[in-house]
Amino acid sequence: MQAKEFFGRWVALSKAEQVVVEEGMTLIKKDALEVQKNLIICNRCKQKSTKQRALLPNQRYYCPACILLGRLTTQHVLYTIKEPNYFFNISNPLTWKGKLTQNQLSCSKKIVQVQQNNQNYLLWAVTGAGKTEILFAGLADAFKKNKRVCIASPRVDVCNELYPRLKEAFKNITIILLHGYQTEKYKYTQLVICTTHQLLRFRDAFDMLIVDEVDAFPFKDDVMLLNAVNSARKPISSLIMLTATPTRSLMRKVRRKKLAVGYLPARYHGYELPVPRIIIKTDWEKKLKKGKICNSLKKTINKWINNEEPFLIFVSRIDSLNDVYLAISKFVGDRCKGETVFSADKKRIEKVQKMRNGVFQYLVTTTILERGVTFPSLNVLVLGADDELFTSASLIQIAGRVGRSAQKPDGNVVFLCSQKNRNIVNAKKQIIALNLKKERMTE
Repeated sequence: MQAKEFFGRWVALSKAEQVVVEEGMTLIKKDALEVQKNLIICNRCKQKSTKQRALLPNQRYYCPACILLGRLTTQHVLYTIKEPNYFFNISNPLTWKGKLTQNQLSCSKKIVQVQQNNQNYLLWAVTGAGKTEILFAGLADAFKKNKRVCIASPRVDVCNELYPRLKEAFKNITIILLHGYQTEKYKYTQLVICTTHQLLRFRDAFDMLIVDEVDAFPFKDDVMLLNAVNSARKPISSLIMLTATPTRSLMRKVRRKKLAVGYLPARYHGYELPVPRIIIKTDWEKKLKKGKICNSLKKTINKWINNEEPFLIFVSRIDSLNDVYLAISKFVGDRCKGETVFSADKKRIEKVQKMRNGVFQYLVTTTILERGVTFPSLNVLVLGADDELFTSASLIQIAGRVGRSAQKPDGNVVFLCSQKNRNIVNAKKQIIALNLKKERMTE
């Protein structure tokens, strides 16, 4: 293996493997697992497991907490080389030629300042505010100073959407995309875009770490992933968190002045967030199981199909996907094509891309597509919006998929439910409140 593969990164190898690196490089090694009296401690993810849970048939131990990244056992050693920031100087790394609005520019200048001063910062921006573009100046400044940067998100789809945009904006910067579905071999790059689980592979690597959709599952309230953020960034570094729906714990830190915050209540194109239309039908689920949909929805879906507008249909549970898909496909017939998609779907990335390419006009999906994905001219329908799994934050994020294009900044957001609940009411109230704040800001 080349020394670059060890820079700022834990590489797990078996104890039997010999590791040789170039002269002058100091290789740091550590046992992958520490075996104590009753516990196993993993040095990759820092989690503790009981010996009983971690025992293998060969009487060795493994870490069950980070098994998704490959099994780590007592027969493995972790190797790393201190991050050297081994990059070429590029005087003008930003190749993006777009312009920011005045509100975006104000936030952008703050990001530059936070990055330069190695601070922690929360950017609270509405869906469609143009958060990615707001980061560009801060990223460019970091690259000019040979800093290593990571943009991480809990969601694979967010990473897939960010990668081509960042690649286009910084054509001369080395960049890699890392997540569980990616087959590209790891290489050392100045910019890493990855899922938050992939941060477990890094150690003191990044001078600037950005966590997008910081309130999303599975990152939210996950101690292992929070530790991964702290381990992956250098002791002196900046941490920038992005969200449209901050958690209570984040806002508590803001109120206690333990975390600086910036706020952007306006979308980049200046138009308002679409306000959801709430339809109450107590028998919608019974009809659906019989392969029928409510008359209230037929007119709406027909309009979307006739206008050739793509739409997402959200359900709360995986076991509802097939029933909904059968009812919708029966109604639309051969007028348009669609599919189902969920987190463990092996063709998930392929299906989302087909939606982008216009092969599918609709997807029936779980909340995996509630954030971080952009389709022009999109409409959304939430079936069973009163289900407890649809929180206010997730309903706001779902509504935020609509109207993101400057060419078509409006669209339909429909919440179908048996009855209104607190989450539905709060989501609609917050969207209306955000639109009012946007109006006041522009007066």
